[in-house]
Order: sequence, then C-alpha cells, then structure tokens
Amino acid sequence: MHFIETEVRKNFTDDDVHRLFHGRGHCFPGYEDLLIDWFSPVVFITLYRQRDELWLTQLANLLRSIIVETEGIILQERFLKGSPSRILSGRIPAEVNALEAGLKYRLRLNGSQNIGFFPDMFQGRRLVETLAANKTVLNLFAYSCSFSVAAIAAGAKHVVNLDMNRGALDLGRINHQINDLDLRKASFMPLELFRSFSKLKKLAPFDVIICDPPADQGRNFQPQRDWPKLIRKLPTLSQSGGDILICASSPHLFPGYLQQLMLELFPQAELFNILHAGEEFPELDQEKGLSILHYKTV
Repeated sequence: MHFIETEVRKNFTDDDVHRLFHGRGHCFPGYEDLLIDWFSPVVFITLYRQRDELWLTQLANLLRSIIVETEGIILQERFLKGSPSRILSGRIPAEVNALEAGLKYRLRLNGSQNIGFFPDMFQGRRLVETLAANKTVLNLFAYSCSFSVAAIAAGAKHVVNLDMNRGALDLGRINHQINDLDLRKASFMPLELFRSFSKLKKLAPFDVIICDPPADQGRNFQPQRDWPKLIRKLPTLSQSGGDILICASSPHLFPGYLQQLMLELFPQAELFNILHAGEEFPELDQEKGLSILHYKTV
C-alpha cells in the first residue's frame, strides 16, 4: 500500500474536501479500482472491484493511522448492483457536509450511487465564483446545485437550477440554506431540459450557462445523441458577451469531440480556456479525466 500511503499523506492537509487517492486515473498500477475522499470527519472509499476483507481492514487501519481526526470510514462498492455503502470502521455522524473554500455541501453517504457532491469539480466552482458577480446564471443538469451555491455566494443576481431529479434539487435547496444564502436568488426547476426549453427561453438570456450533464443517463441523456441537441439550443439562451462552461467527465467522451460540436453548431462562441480537475486527480491520459471548456460568446 505504498502508493496509497504516499498519496494520502501528501493530499490530506485540512478539514476541506480532498481526494486522498485517485486510482481511476491509471497512474498507480494495481489500484485503478480505488478512490478515497476526505469529508471531515469521514473517509469515503469507493471501490470498483471486489477486495477481500483483510485488505480492507489493512486499508482502514492505515487511514486511521494517518488521519487521526477520522470518526468513521465508509465504503461504497460500485461493483455491486445499486452501489451499496457500508461502514468499515467507527461511526458516521447523522449529518456530514463537504467543506470547500468556506462553503458547505450536504452529503448523502448512505444513499444512492452519487452522494451529492463531486470533489473533482473544484476548479469549475472556483471559475463560476470569478464569473458570477451581478450575473444571471443557468445551471443545467444542476443535481445538488453546488454551482448555484458557489455563484450566489460570489454575488450572482439570480441562478436558475434545472434538473429532472426533484430529490437532487431538494438537496440543492438545503445546500443554499446551510450556507445562509438568499433563496430568492435561486430557482429550482424539476424539469427535463428538452421538454422545457420554451420555459427557459422566457427567462433568457443568461450571462453564464453551465452545461454539466451526466456521462450517461439512459433514455434521458445519451452523449452522442443529446450533446448536439443541447449545443444547438445554447445561442438562444446565452447573452452576447456571456460565458459558457461545457463539462466533460466521461472517459468515453473526449473534449475534442465537444470542441468540434461547438465549432460547427455555435461558432459565435470562442474557446477561452480549458480547465482540469487538478493535482489531486492525476490522469495518465488527461483527456480521459474531467475537462471544463470555458467559452465566451461574441
């Protein structure tokens, strides 16, 4: 476990969220199945293949020896149907928040596959903070609304959060409340994007648009089918001189494909910058990790 110990000691620094170990980037041979996150005071382990119980006990003991503040260690087994979670060690507080740059995000550690927060989107939230002051923001596929929290905390005029998952938006509302943000500055629309476009047009144009769809959502969002449909709609939603964030987080969807779509379908938008997840998320092939394409409209 030398790789794990080295990475955990390097990445654990404070109570903020940290990716302690990122095996999915294929930089640590033999550990491609392993992710370890710190959500103070809980360590959250994600496994994509089965490991024996002795190995898991050794891992838990190692983590406790490094992070003495740990109250509990929880394991999510993504290789099993439903991605169930179980406690490996200690206890899990009734409420756990991800702490990031002075903001809090409520987690659902014993719930569904997605726990309510994506640590690798740190750079995206920071970018939104730099863009949002006095702006109107459209947060598509909003999930638990972390972009909205970051935007309103940075002084956004109003944020429209759209997601077909009503439960995720309810969690997003909680995220605004636990940060003492003015809920009058946020709208929560439990709608499917392509069936609610007329409603969005009435609210347009937006100064900042965030497009962060799931990698694949069955019938509701399939990348090859639906990214072109989404990009075709952006010109009627975007303010001239505005900002658009195109987020690609699937190892099967390269950012070059989205750049080509933007060039063909929204030529008025110019690529300004490309951001990646950062040092805590090493990738052997950067294009297979998270990419955030920052466009400016002209």
